[in-house]
Parts: sequence; C-alpha cells; structure tokens
Amino acid sequence: MPPDTPGTPVNPPPPPEHWFADVLASDGGVVRLRPITPADAQALERFHERLSDRTRYLRYFGPYPRMTPKDLYRTTHVDYRDRVGLVTELGDEIIAVGRYEYLADRPGPRAAEVAFVVADGHQGRGLGSILLEHLAGAAAENDIETFVAEVLAENNAMVQVFRDAGYQVQRSRDGSVLHLEFAIDPTEALLSVRDSRERASEARSVGNLLSPKSIAVIGATPSTSRVGGAVLANLLSGAYQGPVFPVNRQRSAVRGVRAYPTVRDIPDEVDLAVIAVPATEIGSVLDDCMAKGVKGLVVLTAGFSETGPRGYHAERELVDAARAHGMRVVGPSALGIANTDPAIALNATLAPVLPGRGRIGFFCQSGPLGAAILGEAAARQLGLSTFVSAGNRADVSGNDLLQYWDSDPDTDVVLLYLETFGNPRKFSRIARRVAHTKPIVAVNSGRNVARVDRDRDLDRSLVRNLFAQAGIIQVDSITELFDCAMLLAYQPLPAGPRLAVIGNSAALSWLAVDAARGEGLEAGEPIDLGPQAGPADYLTAVASAVTDPRVDAVIVIYSPPVPTAVVSYAEAIRSGAQSDPATPVLTTFVADQGMSNLLATRGLGGMLERGSIPSYGDPERAARALARVRRYADWRTRPLSPIVRPGGVDTARARELVARWLPQDADHWLTDLQAAELLGAYGIRVVEFREVRDGEAAVTAAEELGFPVAAKATGEMWRNRPDLTGVRLDLWRPDEVRRAFTDLTEISGNPVHIQRMATKGVGCTFRVQDDPSFGSVISFGLSGTIIDLLGDRVYRALPLTEAESAELIDAPRAAPLLSGTVAGRDLGKPVDKGALAELAQRISALCDDLPEVRELQCEPVLASPEGAAVLYGRVRIGPEPNRFDIGPRRLG
Repeated sequence: MPPDTPGTPVNPPPPPEHWFADVLASDGGVVRLRPITPADAQALERFHERLSDRTRYLRYFGPYPRMTPKDLYRTTHVDYRDRVGLVTELGDEIIAVGRYEYLADRPGPRAAEVAFVVADGHQGRGLGSILLEHLAGAAAENDIETFVAEVLAENNAMVQVFRDAGYQVQRSRDGSVLHLEFAIDPTEALLSVRDSRERASEARSVGNLLSPKSIAVIGATPSTSRVGGAVLANLLSGAYQGPVFPVNRQRSAVRGVRAYPTVRDIPDEVDLAVIAVPATEIGSVLDDCMAKGVKGLVVLTAGFSETGPRGYHAERELVDAARAHGMRVVGPSALGIANTDPAIALNATLAPVLPGRGRIGFFCQSGPLGAAILGEAAARQLGLSTFVSAGNRADVSGNDLLQYWDSDPDTDVVLLYLETFGNPRKFSRIARRVAHTKPIVAVNSGRNVARVDRDRDLDRSLVRNLFAQAGIIQVDSITELFDCAMLLAYQPLPAGPRLAVIGNSAALSWLAVDAARGEGLEAGEPIDLGPQAGPADYLTAVASAVTDPRVDAVIVIYSPPVPTAVVSYAEAIRSGAQSDPATPVLTTFVADQGMSNLLATRGLGGMLERGSIPSYGDPERAARALARVRRYADWRTRPLSPIVRPGGVDTARARELVARWLPQDADHWLTDLQAAELLGAYGIRVVEFREVRDGEAAVTAAEELGFPVAAKATGEMWRNRPDLTGVRLDLWRPDEVRRAFTDLTEISGNPVHIQRMATKGVGCTFRVQDDPSFGSVISFGLSGTIIDLLGDRVYRALPLTEAESAELIDAPRAAPLLSGTVAGRDLGKPVDKGALAELAQRISALCDDLPEVRELQCEPVLASPEGAAVLYGRVRIGPEPNRFDIGPRRLG
C-alpha cells in the first residue's frame, strides 16, 4: 500500500515524450534529462544517500540522512501537470533532481514552488540551470506563470543559479531563509542567457573532441591500406602531443607501440576513441568505451544510416547509448578530425594529405570528398586551424562547429560543405551571429533540396536567399569555395564596389571587367599596361590604384607575351600592394598559377599568411570571388536590426481562436471567414466581404458594404484564377450584383463572396510555409502569370527584423514596378512600400507567435500610394511542430 500522500496519483500518467532530452553541461559533457517515474524510487534513494551532509542541509534546511517512504513515494509519483519531477542521469546513475509543485492556495497567477539538488561530484557543471530551464518549460505548458523558491541565505550556489538565469527575481528575507519569486515568461534577457550558455557548452564540447589528452585507436593495424592502420599512422607521424593506445586483440604491439586487447585494458585514462572496426563489432566496443569513461568517439566505420532503415536504427542506438554515458560522437562514416595547433598536433583522419597550420576552420560530411578537399587546400597552400568530417552527422553537426569557431581565437574564416542542415532554425540563428565577425563560405550540395514534391529550382533559390539573409557566402563548387577562402583568409574586405583592373592584355582585362560588372561590381575601363610592361610598370600602377580613394579593390592580370619567369612581376605587384594594405588585391598569372602563389607567400612552411596576395586561374574567377566577398562585406556593415512587433496585435485573442478551431491532431485550412478573423487579430485587415448564398443576400451585402463591389466565386479551383472567370469587378447596381451571383454560382456551385472594391494598385503576394529544411519561410513577389513563370519570388526565414522586412519588398527583380519607374520610364506614383513592409512584419509576428499556423497566404495584395489592401487570406493550421530551438536547451 502506498503511504498516505494526499494529491499523489497512485497510477501516474505516462510522462510527456518531449520532456526527454540530452543536454550539454557547462563542461561540454552530455547528461540525460527526463521526467521522474515510480521506477526511480531505488535510484533516487541511492542518490540521496550519496549526498554530503552539507548538500542535504542546504537542500532540506536540516539533517535529512534518509528519505522517508512517504517523501520517496511523493517525489516519484507525480501527475506531470501540477506536480512535476525531472532527473538528470549519467549512465544508470541519477546525478541531479528537480521538481515543482503547484501552490493551489496562493492567490493571483498560477504559481509553483521549485527546488532542485545536484550530486556533490557534479556540482559546478550547470545542472541546476538546466533543470530550472526545463522545469520552467514544463510549467509554461501547464499554464503556470510564476515560480517561487525558498533558499537558505547561505546557499550561495543556489542563489546564483536564480540570479544568473535571466529572470526578474523578487527577493525577500525571513531570518535565514530567502524567498525568491519570478515570472517564467521567456524574455529577451532570458533567451540571451540561454543562448549564451548553449554557445559556451557546445563550444566546450567540440573543444574537448579536438583537444584530447589521450587517444585510443580501436581496430589499429600495421597496414596503412586499412582504416585502422591509416589513422594510426597519421596520428603517430603527425607529432600528436599525447599518448596513443592501439587496440587490437591479436597483437601486443602495432607500429612499435604497445597494443591492448580492449579499451578497458588500457591502464591510463582515454579521452578520445577512434573506432575503425566493422559495424557488427561496434556494440561490444561501445560497451568497453562506456565502462572506461571515454569522453568522445570518432567513428570511421561505415555501414549505418547510409545503408537503409536497419542501419539508421543501429546508428540511433549508437548515439543514444553514447550520449547516455556522457560521450559525443563524430560520424559514423567519418573521415576524422584534425587540429593543427602545434600544442596538440592532432591528425585523427584518413586523409593522405593534411594542410599545414592556418586560420581556416573546415567542416564537411562526406569522407571521400573531405579527403579531396584537404588535398586541394594543401595544394593551394591554405592552412587550416581545425577540420571535422562528420560523416552521417548522427550527433556532432555543423551547428556545433559554428559554436566552437565563433569563440576560437585561432579561426578567422569558416568553410562548410553541407549536404543536410540538421536543425535549420538553429543553423540560421548561429550563422547570422557568427558571420558578423567571421566570414562563412558554404557549398550546398543540393541533397537537401532534391525532393520529389518540390521544384528544384525553387529550392535552390530558397537556399540562396536564406544563406544571404544569414550573411553566408554561398558558392556552387569546391573551386569557388577555395577561391573565396583565398581572398577572405589573406586580404582585407573591400570597402565598396569600385574595382580597378590592371593588366598587360586588353582582352583578359576586359574579360575581368565584364565579369565584375555582371556580378554587380563597378568597374571602369581597365588600365592597359601593354604587352611590353615590365615589373616597374606593374609596381607603379598597383601602388597608384590601391592608394586611389576612388578604388575599393584591384585585380591584376599578368600574361607574358613569351614564356618568361614571373618572379620579378609577382614581387613588384606585392610591393605595390603594400602601399595601402587596406585595399584588397587579387591576381591572375596566366603563365604559372603555382609559382604566383609561392611568390605571394610571406609565411613559413609553404603556407600563405595574412597579407599574401591570392592568384586565380582566370580573371573571371577572381571577379566572381571578389563580388561574393563584396556582398558579404556589405551585409556585415549593415547595422543590426531589431525584430519590432507592430502595434494593434491581440495575441491572446489569436491563440483563443486557434485553440477553438484546432481539433486534436487535425491539419486543415480555415474557412475564409475564420482566416480573416485570425489575421485581423494581428492587424492584417482583409478588405471587408460577405459570404452569401442567394441573390438577395448578395444585394443586401453590397448595400451594407457600399457600391461598387466585387463578386467572387469560392472553392479551391477558383482561388486566384488569373483569367478572372470567377470574378466580377466594379458592380455598381443591384441588378449587376444579382446577375454576377447567378453566373458565379452556376460555374462554381459554391457560396459567393461580395467584397468592397479596393483601391487599384500593383498586385503582390505573401506566402508562409513550413519548409522541411529551413523551418518557417516567408516569400514575397508580384502577382501575375508571367511573374509566376519566371519564379520571381524571394524568401526569408522567420522571424523578420525591421530591416529584413523592408529588404524583402525591394528584393524581387520586378520590385522597381513598386517604385513607379522601370528603366527610367515613369509609370506613375510609387506605392506605399512601408505598408507592405509592415504587412510582412505582422505576418512574421503571427507565424512566430502561433506555431500551429503551418501555412499562410495573403494574395492578392493590392499595393497603391494609399497603402496595401489584402483581398484574400488563407490559413492552414495543425498541431504545433517540435520547436526545440526556442525551448530549453537540448541536443538535436
């Protein structure tokens, strides 16, 4: 029989699945967080007994050596609504417990008392903050608005948790006890604290992988033709500064290094395990690593999710078990990881060539492609700081590496080869922050947009738009990736679009000018030095160009009329460029690409250094790289724009409407009247209309609205018909309205809309959709069949900042029509683009506040000098998708 515990459920409901989470502690280690259950009673009792007397005193305000059966029962039997308990665990051991309990007798907003305790050996890892975040998330789901806590004034660590959480805490004191109270609504300060902690823990997690103090190679062999032998050889030949332990059951030594049958047999601690055994043996290897307390895994083994559903299931089991024991996983099917810092000298990769020390961080997925990329980087003398090939990206992703490189003082430029995006909303958020200080260049392979139900060209446009919004330099090939990297790593950013082209070949110089103009740069006539120009001529011309205040960048072309040494020319160009190092200089040496790179080098060990002058195989490549970097430089200099919520928004009313219209697990379009009501709650006024079912009702509606009116057929096939078959406009008399009603009901068989005529203007369209790769995306364009055929739509991720809302309106190629001029021709008064930008902000706010809105359309919207009139709105609602990126911290 359960103890007498009023209000405690005898048979608790199942815990919510989305409350289970893997979370990074502040030291970068993984812990598992989950709801407490009755089955935790014995583990909870052991956890309590292991607490020190001091910890128990601070938590319970006095000696409490053992939990009473009543307290143990009450703690483990909760209803997951008014009483919630969460535990964090490492392996099978509970290491922290948190709970809240609803205060039913307290007047005012729904409030709950919150408390938590952390095992002594795990204090200082930020587990209290993690529990508080997740308890607040659970409480918000259960309509609890306020947390209160009773804390001993001497419990400085606990007081600090609440103080640093970002909440507005009210404090009062009663003797030795502090009473704390705070609202749990997520504020900007709270989200900032959450993001800062997430950034620090994820950076530390990756740093732990890239800076191991010891490494075990499981599956090590003497043969470099096998995976285990190749990675061991690279570790041993790369001057790695820590001990390397080969693991091989059949050998006592591998490549002259003592070997061990299993990881468990290694007498010293092991930070990182590199796994190179067949997929069928991974299970036993993982058990050994968990027992040894290994902190991270690099799984080179293939044969997981890339092989199909069974492999995917095995991969998820691998990651799940690793995380449960505090380990992070790179891979499976990874090429490996590298850190060129001489203090670490880590080359745990299969690559035959690793570039030297530099200030570029590189992330990719594909193993074979990663090897080719490293070879190309070495050939171009591009040094790397760190490299990670994540293979199937089952755990560690590009998001983690971005967090690491953001704070890494040894990395100035980030290169990404992306095949999938992982958590797209988080990727966009992190990339936007990182790009303001460190350029990001990304190749998108297109795998993530190859969807049978979507237009491939549309998706490529979407990727391009959203990368540009986040400040990412998107390129289409590895060659273009390195072309941009060469410029970003060694030359300053251009201050403007003005380009000077210097060369001794008129044809090649004009090729550069034309390419630059086609990319949006401002290039005048090239400076033609003539085929007889010598090094002194180049030095003078380059020095004059870089010091000219009207020049923001210089492309120098040298094409010898006869085979000759280029050493003196390269040195002359470099000397001329030093006249003003703030102006970027690019070169094309038609004679000898490799020689020009070497001559531009100012560093040691064959690697280029800051101030080196990059050289390109042809002037068009140089112009394209410069144009991409210039667009990034322009984005980076724009002032940070806030997300501004427009006035006249009634969020509570909108949520009430959605709750009323959304049956459980349903996904459907709202009726036209419902959509108009929901949009109206956010100040989006659909031009007033009536839905009528007979001719007299149509006339009455027209009289109420005021003539003239429009009549519109309803039904899916009649929406936005460009041929106007289902629309009658400018109806001034009752008989015209009756006739229109009769005609439209005959062709559609549905009710008819009678709508007030709006001011004539330029037709526009706004749409929001849930994109499977990027989350909620808004698109904007002008209306019309030709515009649709040309695909002239622009895309942005939500939510929009104030500046992004204005940029969205100006971005389509047809946008000049809104300004009233095209190619110098006056087309009339410009429309009120401010009204369109405000409409975009209102749509953004609605979709960001209401995740149940899965799709939204406002089209057509008539833009005129008087404003923006929404003629029609559609909204599709459905169950709220998982939006873990805006909730408590968790690993994806």
